Amino acid sequence: MTTRRTFIRKGALTAGGLAAAATLGATVLPAGAAGSAGPGVAGHGAAGSAGPGKSDGVKISRMFVEPLTIEMDPFPIALGVMTHLDNAFVRIVLENGIEGYGEAAPIMTISGENQQTILGTLNSCREFIVGQDINNYRSIAYTLKSAFWAQATARCAIEMALLDAYTKTLNIPFYRFLGGTENRVETDYTIAIVPAVQAKKEAAELAASGFRVIKTKVGVNLSEDIDRVLAIRDGAPGCGILIDANQGYSPKTALRFINEVVNQGIYPVMFEQPVHKNDLAGMKYVRDNTEILVGADESVFTRADAINIVRTGCADAINIKLMKSCIIEALDIAAVARSANLKLMIGCMVETNLALGCAVHFAAGVGGFEFIDLDPSFDISECPVSGGPVYRAPWWTIGPEPGLGFKSRQ
Repeated sequence: MTTRRTFIRKGALTAGGLAAAATLGATVLPAGAAGSAGPGVAGHGAAGSAGPGKSDGVKISRMFVEPLTIEMDPFPIALGVMTHLDNAFVRIVLENGIEGYGEAAPIMTISGENQQTILGTLNSCREFIVGQDINNYRSIAYTLKSAFWAQATARCAIEMALLDAYTKTLNIPFYRFLGGTENRVETDYTIAIVPAVQAKKEAAELAASGFRVIKTKVGVNLSEDIDRVLAIRDGAPGCGILIDANQGYSPKTALRFINEVVNQGIYPVMFEQPVHKNDLAGMKYVRDNTEILVGADESVFTRADAINIVRTGCADAINIKLMKSCIIEALDIAAVARSANLKLMIGCMVETNLALGCAVHFAAGVGGFEFIDLDPSFDISECPVSGGPVYRAPWWTIGPEPGLGFKSRQ
């Protein structure tokens, strides 16, 4: 077992960073020794094989971390009201000048992280990251997970930047590295917990803009939640409705809610996270007593969580969010879901186009995502970098640029 002192000395992580970590795993690789894991991603190892564009011994020379704060219109959900984007931007630079970009987008009530903890974690990782070979991104990710297992959102920003830089060295778009299933995806759009009159107006506008699925938040007030769903149906009668309770109901209240919605002639495409994330028995109770698909979101952060969803039979679908799981683990979660014939959904936190663009690449590359919840909350000018997948409601389209397709604004 590698001790904390040995890890600090060999791995060059600062004491402050390790203080934020709850534990160290048995396999911890010091800086410069992360060469055992191959460069492939979850069954796509061919992308790292020898040939034109192969990254050969390119090391990371610098890493930059910046806070990213943007004011936003209040967005109420069952877990609280969001008024700011308080994220972090990561930029790594390789010896050959190639840059990779990443974004961390925490929501304290979901991941237990905030902007301050993320900045502390990212800055603690800098000395370890600099000097690493970009080919060893997977070993780097495993090492960081061993030390910072509770800081998934911070680690996601690093993985994003690593894989952006790595696929740029290969001169291929990230979605092609993941399999290149398609180059565009269609998203829904979310209506927050707002009065029914406002929800109806927003739904009509969304339908007119071309959206075919509208997602709405519920989980605070049962009667108001039902009125909101009815209003959305009236405003956009041709659209599918996806309902997200964000853990807001008890099992019996959740069942009462969804039964009332069905009794009104509305058949939502999914009922997402109806109960508390740890109440898998309660979620199974809801699933067993409704014909509507039940989705697990906050209940799944890791592949072990996904296996538990399968084992208990409590959900029909899993919502993958890169900020919950990181990119490499998300591939494993998708594999678990597919092996059990569960449907796949991809969602997001409160993110700029950088993190959203990475999720677009992920969904398009892996393929098979029946539910896409990647509606942008901010103008592209507020993104810390330029370029990336192009959004024309309700479609995201990926261009031919390598990596995630972003470039510096400077």
